[in-house]
Amino acid sequence: MNNKAAILVVEDDAAVRNLMALTLETQGYQYRVARTGGEALIEITTHQPDIMLLDLGLPDMEGIEIIRKVRGWSAMPIIVISARSEDSDKVEALDAGADDYLTKPFSVDELLARLRVALRRLHAQPAGGESAVYENGSLRIDYAAGCAYLNGSEIHLTPIEYKLLCLLAKNTGKVLTHNYILKEIWGNYTASDVGSLRVFMAMLRKKLQTGSDDQPFIQTHIGIGYRMLKTEKGTEDTP
Repeated sequence: MNNKAAILVVEDDAAVRNLMALTLETQGYQYRVARTGGEALIEITTHQPDIMLLDLGLPDMEGIEIIRKVRGWSAMPIIVISARSEDSDKVEALDAGADDYLTKPFSVDELLARLRVALRRLHAQPAGGESAVYENGSLRIDYAAGCAYLNGSEIHLTPIEYKLLCLLAKNTGKVLTHNYILKEIWGNYTASDVGSLRVFMAMLRKKLQTGSDDQPFIQTHIGIGYRMLKTEKGTEDTP
């Protein structure tokens, strides 16, 4: 296997760092390692990796600070890998700009699945600007026409449902927090609006159901937010 994507591993724990490095090497990924936040920023600006695997608790700075700095100039997928398992930590990292969050201890299979999701999102980004049509398995969105289709039939969506669908579609593979979605769709919002968001998402998910045995398009991250899954004829490498 020869995966061309270059991965930056930012981890100060030698055992975890070596495990990730061995996993990437076995799978044919190119990778570099950094043990501190300072080293990570130098690696990013010098070698411009495609994806970063980032620990939050680094000896010289918080991983959240690195995410915010990187997001100032790069849309590179960032997967946080941290022992911090509280929802508040996950939300903070995702709101800062991380694409995904994996909690330690993690399985090698799950790490590779998250990487595949990030790679699909990376490769799906068109070189010449945003595509006018989004296709994901049996789901198709015609942005120009403002219509969505499932198995060739138009889905009848309310304006809010359509906006939610487009927001998720344009961030396929990325976990979007409740706060991020509320800000993007409604602008001004309060904490109580999360309940309304859940209602809209439940209605949208129901309209996207193609069968009881099919993988859902939208994955719920309880207490955090939602993610649009990339499907292949109804299948998905579920992280």
